[in-house]
Amino acid sequence: MNVHDYLYYIILPILSISSLLVFIRFFKGPSIVDRVVALDLLITIGIGIIAIYSILSNKPTFLDISLVLALIAFLGTVAFAYYLEKRNKND
Repeated sequence: MNVHDYLYYIILPILSISSLLVFIRFFKGPSIVDRVVALDLLITIGIGIIAIYSILSNKPTFLDISLVLALIAFLGTVAFAYYLEKRNKND
């Protein structure tokens, strides 16, 4: 087995199943914090899928896209944590 077989038959199905489970948590999540964590995890799974596509298609420019997406997700999570902290201080 070469690397492409592992990507096709092991890693992509695991990422697909995990994204389905995270989608369920995103829509069903009891609190807004659960939904934000699920959204952050969905973006992380998407970054993994983009990285796998970059490896399979031999196009390293997609890794730049995944890097930008990771930075945006990180900033979004930090901004939401800041919002929650300010909201809790006002209560």
